[in-house]
Amino acid sequence: MSTLAIVGIDVILLIVLLMLSVPLPYCFGGALMFMALAGNVSMKSMMLWGYSQSIGTVLLASPLFIIAGTFMGGSGVAKRLLDLCDAFIGRIKGGLGIVSIVTCAIIGAISGSGFTGVAATGPIMIPRMEEQGYPRGFATALVTVSSVLGLLIPPSAIMIIYGWITETSILACFLSTVGPGILVTILFSIINLVECRKFDLTLLPPMTMKEKIEMTGKRTWSAIPAIMMPIIILGGIYGGVFTPTEAAAVAAIYSVPIGLWVYKAMKMKDIKKMLFDSINSVGAIMVMIIFCLMLSQTLTMLQVPQALIQIIFGLTRNKTVILIILNLFLFVVGMIVNDSTGMLLCAPLLLPLVKELGVSPVHFAAIMGVNLAMGGVTPPYASILYLGMRIGNCEFKDIFGPTMKLLIFGYVPVVFLTTFWPELSMFLPRLFGYV
Repeated sequence: MSTLAIVGIDVILLIVLLMLSVPLPYCFGGALMFMALAGNVSMKSMMLWGYSQSIGTVLLASPLFIIAGTFMGGSGVAKRLLDLCDAFIGRIKGGLGIVSIVTCAIIGAISGSGFTGVAATGPIMIPRMEEQGYPRGFATALVTVSSVLGLLIPPSAIMIIYGWITETSILACFLSTVGPGILVTILFSIINLVECRKFDLTLLPPMTMKEKIEMTGKRTWSAIPAIMMPIIILGGIYGGVFTPTEAAAVAAIYSVPIGLWVYKAMKMKDIKKMLFDSINSVGAIMVMIIFCLMLSQTLTMLQVPQALIQIIFGLTRNKTVILIILNLFLFVVGMIVNDSTGMLLCAPLLLPLVKELGVSPVHFAAIMGVNLAMGGVTPPYASILYLGMRIGNCEFKDIFGPTMKLLIFGYVPVVFLTTFWPELSMFLPRLFGYV
């Protein structure tokens, strides 16, 4: 049996296991076992290689950001950020929706995760938006889809993974998704304002200038500890004070005293539960990462990337057509696996191909980031979407329409702009001298 036939069967096996809702680590473990048996790959050498890759300090950033996100969700940081944004635009028609979008972006800059955005913002904003007159389905969709900004606004967990496995500057990868992230934020805000014209919203009564100044001052003062979090993390990273891994640790540690003694939103007993929940998530993710790494290395050893290049270049050498095919491929991958898994599987497989096209690894980081982030809210995988439905107590039929509208008009255009307008993702890395 040829190598490509073995790989094809392995991919089908992986998809079947995923569709059967087998836990992710077992899905990739099963695919790896098949490759070891049919592809004549030494499992012993693969396990040694996987272990050597998993003990690096860079990989430690992902579980640390998961812990930081969990602590941040229970520390009261999200509520203060929401209140601050609400003070400026909460009395504008559609302003509450923009508050939700911007807060999700800020929370993403702290936690590096889409789950934290919807988990921290949803319980507060969805009921408040519904009280103002937003349909519950639209409110839930807006908060949920905006949470993918956590994967674009740095520091992003998937960019850490990309930089680590492709040996690309992680700081350059962080900066590559800032432009797309800001553009998505703007487009979502515009869509929200357009949609709000259809809703009968009940706005808060107008305030005098004195009352506005007093309220804004109080909320700004209360939000200073929350605002300092992204300033410390991002300032420390780009100022060279600490690495992304150290920044993740700082974020986790900083959240604890803020939640305990400043905002008093959690108690010591809550820390134990948060740590336990985080450790459960981290354990499953780390096992999955090791299996994904071993599977990717197996495909590399069997020269699958080179075979893929030959097949695609045999069909066409048109750069535009190939990039469209890659975008469609990444979109499908995002529909069936989570963003981290898609990055681990596809980055080493596709990077040689895009290099042949003359695409910078930093530019490709942004292309992969915007595509895989969309998978979190695109069925059948759609883990962030399902979490948003639970938090918003919303049926799929109610959330599906608004979600598709936000994706088609607010997100898909950014995917194509990121792919075919390199300056959108390359401007900041060049400005800061990382490329």
